[in-house]
Amino acid sequence: MPITDPNTNYNTFHITHHGAKTGVTGSCHQLDTHHGKLLVDCGLFQGDETKPLNVDFPVKDIDALLVTHTHIDHIGRIPWLLAAGFRAPIYCTEATAKLMPMMLDDGLRLQLGMKARQRKRILNLIRTLTQPIEYGVWTSVVNAFGTIGDIRFQPAGHILGSSYIEVKLPDEQVLVFSGDLGPSNTPLLPDPKSPERADVLVIESTYGDKTHESIASRTERLKTLINRSLLDGGVVIIPAFSVGRTQELLFDIENLIATQLNDSELREWSKLPVILDSPMASEVTKQYRQFKTLWGKEAKGHLEEGRHPLAFDQCITIDSHHDHQALVNRLKQTGEPAIVVAASGMCNGGRILNYLEALLPDKRTDVILAGYQARGTLGREIQRGSKRVEISGHHIEVNAHIHTMSGYSAHADQNDLLAFIEGIESRPKEIRIVHGDRQAQEAFAKQIQDKGLANIVTLAADQ
Repeated sequence: MPITDPNTNYNTFHITHHGAKTGVTGSCHQLDTHHGKLLVDCGLFQGDETKPLNVDFPVKDIDALLVTHTHIDHIGRIPWLLAAGFRAPIYCTEATAKLMPMMLDDGLRLQLGMKARQRKRILNLIRTLTQPIEYGVWTSVVNAFGTIGDIRFQPAGHILGSSYIEVKLPDEQVLVFSGDLGPSNTPLLPDPKSPERADVLVIESTYGDKTHESIASRTERLKTLINRSLLDGGVVIIPAFSVGRTQELLFDIENLIATQLNDSELREWSKLPVILDSPMASEVTKQYRQFKTLWGKEAKGHLEEGRHPLAFDQCITIDSHHDHQALVNRLKQTGEPAIVVAASGMCNGGRILNYLEALLPDKRTDVILAGYQARGTLGREIQRGSKRVEISGHHIEVNAHIHTMSGYSAHADQNDLLAFIEGIESRPKEIRIVHGDRQAQEAFAKQIQDKGLANIVTLAADQ
């Protein structure tokens, strides 16, 4: 539904959702105005939402792409955007500009088996088009006819470099695209702060119908699970996204070792290897360390104490495929305790599959699902209690203990999302709910309506 300027007889803009309408992947939103066209994100569809790899809308007259963050469901179709003829500027934060080529390179290699030379050509073009912007700085987006609008990136607290985007049109209306908002009170990144104004808010609803466990309880639960593993033997397997989840987990494990263990626990934990088996996650973690100025207060405090929350002694990085396979075989044969953090977070690819194939049949194994598991993914199947799953063409018995920990979600829950809206000084004219299953969108919409937080509330699924 377009919003009409009360002082005119025509619609001043129109928003089209090319993805994340009825699910949580494929985020892509187009803003058409009388002055030009902007695209916000261009993500990949995943799980049951998977669609052919293409861009099925005209792109040559789009004046700019605005990127909220580097998760693949927000950037994964950018190469296909280029293939369709897009050559306009790509605006994002400085950290996102660093991470984006890295994430896309990994995606092109895994999804298409694309050779290094082909990938390099695509990534060089993306680097050429990318224009990084500092947080909090208004920047004009222009075309041959003048200014389309002013944009500003604000911290979203979701992953490193993540942002919500404010778009101020020439008629002074302000639109806000949330991207993915992070939860409150996480130690590694600061909480998102609400915009001063949002005439129209396009907001995610991944957990629009749920609340997460607290940060304190997630840490205590992680400690309990690891202690149990030390008693029983076996491996704690944590599928984790390379950006965000992995770094939060490493931060908490380091904090447990440094501050929250008694002497007997510390003796046992000192023998426990914490294995980061993901070359991509390892590179991303280096970027987190490089952008320490973007960390939250608690994380910066650890640095001031001389600690290294993302590079502690017990954290072992596995790089080569040979070393990876050797470790999988060793853990399968010995049953020795270890914590393994590996991609992908939804268990739909990557090195985590080899660990699951080898260790799911072992009742000493614990699997911690620390993030959203989309419909149609192996992670969702395991989470729902399947006793037999298929991995790489093999039928695998599931005897491992399966745990879900919502406290490690990088997404805001219902309370956080409502607080973000309540923090906007003037009530939005319209809130558009995107990036959520139908149930989550409807539950979130009801809460917004019950609290009177917007004049109009619409679901992307109905638009």
